Amino acid sequence: MSLNNASAEEAATAAQLASRRLAVLSEEERNEGLIAIHDALASHMSDILAANKQDMAVANEAAQAGTLSQSLVKRLDLSRPGKYEDMLQGIMQVKDLPDPLGIVASRTLLDDGLQLERRSCPIGVLLIIFEARPEVIANIASLAIKSGNAAILKGGKESTESFRAIAKVIAKALESTAVPNDAIQLVTSRAEVQPLLQLDRYVDLVIPRGGNELVRSIKASTQIPVLGHADGLCTTYLRNDCDPALATRVIIDAKCSYAAACNALETLLVDEEAVKQILPAVAKALLERDVTLLCDDFSKASIVAELGSNPLIQDVADKDYSTEFLDLKLAIKTIPASDPEKALDFAITHINKYSSHHTDAILTADEKAAQYFMDGVDSAGVYWNASTRFADGQRYGFGTEVGISTNKIHARGPVGLEGLTIYKWLIRGDGQISGEYGEGKAKHFKHQKLPLAPVDDERVARTEDELEVLRQFRLQKPKHTNGVNGY
Repeated sequence: MSLNNASAEEAATAAQLASRRLAVLSEEERNEGLIAIHDALASHMSDILAANKQDMAVANEAAQAGTLSQSLVKRLDLSRPGKYEDMLQGIMQVKDLPDPLGIVASRTLLDDGLQLERRSCPIGVLLIIFEARPEVIANIASLAIKSGNAAILKGGKESTESFRAIAKVIAKALESTAVPNDAIQLVTSRAEVQPLLQLDRYVDLVIPRGGNELVRSIKASTQIPVLGHADGLCTTYLRNDCDPALATRVIIDAKCSYAAACNALETLLVDEEAVKQILPAVAKALLERDVTLLCDDFSKASIVAELGSNPLIQDVADKDYSTEFLDLKLAIKTIPASDPEKALDFAITHINKYSSHHTDAILTADEKAAQYFMDGVDSAGVYWNASTRFADGQRYGFGTEVGISTNKIHARGPVGLEGLTIYKWLIRGDGQISGEYGEGKAKHFKHQKLPLAPVDDERVARTEDELEVLRQFRLQKPKHTNGVNGY
């Protein structure tokens, strides 16, 4: 369904109804929808790549004219080795993940025959707005269906032909499944977005995937909760006790494996001694890969003394430490090392000031220092001796992701199935009323914690107290029960 044939409110209403249908489908029925999407996208690969080629031709012309960044062109290209295959693989990985719905996180016996539990459920209707990346359609469709959410998708104008081709294939594929077609809706015009942003009665969460301007604009235009990040300004702190080979290997991957990614390294902090002992070798490897090094005076002098002058070795400006380059550029800053503990705090303070709170890392042999750093840095992902490029839903085992959140509420970091669920509180009783409980009343709450899933006593080792609670619960559980795990 496209908003070309419906008003924003009609489309949002249809999505809400579809989300409620999705929420009660079995895991098998939702998985069948994912298999249908995977198979259809695989069989129509040539058609979709042909459409993508049209988008790429227009994008390259825009890039040459200076109206489109090279980083967006790279994100648009579905023919890049392995990209289409990764998209297909991600759908099946999501299919194979455990069902995120109906998971009981807590269970409490309020009183005899009165049970409270917290159980996971879908969020509802997602509005996803993204730039360039056409594979996002398949990523989000698979995550939304598996997690029982409906999704309304708006892609960037630079991916219009790819968007339409993929959308057509997905819509046709869902016709043969129990997944309602209105569960995945497609928006092709920017003018259709603003009315949707006002429909907080129907749309439960907005997820923008794009640059600073897009995310800030969305946040300023809606009262619907927004999940996303404006920048991917990732920093790595290199300490003098780090193995030089490890440092070079990690930094090269973080900066050069895909410079246009939001999890690519943008700033390198280096201990004063490491500038002299380790940085020249790292700089040599970076320069060999055409990375422009934006250096402070101390690091520049050290690199030039060791490697000689190079036009790629340039002076840094303070604004560079808060810039997401999305290109083969790296800002370098020396951390004074007269006091190692103060140096660690200096690095943490710098990151918390300049970072976008996406993903940051420390390279060190000192476990205590690493833990202090990981505790002190206020980011969604904080790593020790690992590349920031690991910040990815597929690499985390989520199959794929709807985006990376730098929020501090609900979901943080790569957002997969778990991040697309919320929970509800369920009470099962047998005619109890609240007026029976309280001071001077006939009944009193027990508030006994129960096992999360009733199982045979012999199959799971439990303490005697836990077993007794379990036995009492089985004797006293409500008469009218249904749902998963025997309830």
